[in-house]
Amino acid sequence: MRWRSHSVAALLLFSAAVCNARANADAASPAFSNVPELVSGFQSLYLQNFTEAREKFSKWETQHPDEPFGEVAVAASYLFEEFYRQNVLSSDFFLNEKRFLHGIEGKPDPERMKSFQEAILLARRLARQRLEKNEHDPEGLFAMALSAGMESDADMILKKEHIEALKRLKEANEHAKQLLAEQTDANDAYVALGAANYIIGSLSGGTRFILRFGGIHGDKKLGMEQLGKTIENGRYLKPFAKILLALAARRQKQNDLAQKLLRELSEEFPESPLYTAEYAKAMGWPIPAQMHP
Repeated sequence: MRWRSHSVAALLLFSAAVCNARANADAASPAFSNVPELVSGFQSLYLQNFTEAREKFSKWETQHPDEPFGEVAVAASYLFEEFYRQNVLSSDFFLNEKRFLHGIEGKPDPERMKSFQEAILLARRLARQRLEKNEHDPEGLFAMALSAGMESDADMILKKEHIEALKRLKEANEHAKQLLAEQTDANDAYVALGAANYIIGSLSGGTRFILRFGGIHGDKKLGMEQLGKTIENGRYLKPFAKILLALAARRQKQNDLAQKLLRELSEEFPESPLYTAEYAKAMGWPIPAQMHP
């Protein structure tokens, strides 16, 4: 039925994961400037050094307890780790229609999900405090968009709670659009919009028709273009946009684009077996045992 199709919509969220970035932002705004400790944490995250990434995020967060971005980053580390353990961000998942439409097999790690939810709740509370003072606050909008997006990912792909996932998906996209209205150069926000447009645009016509009644629309071509905007000018979550667009390109049989993006990821993060293995798959090469993530 239509719910199995909605599992696809979930990936856009870790998408929403990503409403960051403003080239000329005040350095005091952590989500929209290059904070060395956070940059280092995200580097560790993309290398799948999850404990190390969390330690860096948590250290920064204790020094900035009023900033929601610290808890957003901690939450992202738990979700990204569970996705990695479940092999979600891979062509094995994206190109397998059953898994792509239904989500993971089995259940997620309960302790990891508990820690993820605790970080999300605190990020939301801190974001609401900022938005109560200024409803246009970019940091607050960023945190709310990313929190809703990650919750939708978890609900759809890991927990398979489709109704809640769609509610969070709509919320994430609304906050992303609000952020872009305030800051037109917030290019990381296009990850949320781009992934949503691509994934929902990939659903059947009947399912898309139903989703329109809830204010959710999709367009595959536009979605891929929006992911490209983050790749061009994104910040902390630029590599996430690359892996999403690469996997989408593989689904669309745009092999040259997929190979280019996966080659860049494997060169940027040579220690990670994930990108090296995905590049080899895209090239049609055999994958040695040591390259398996």
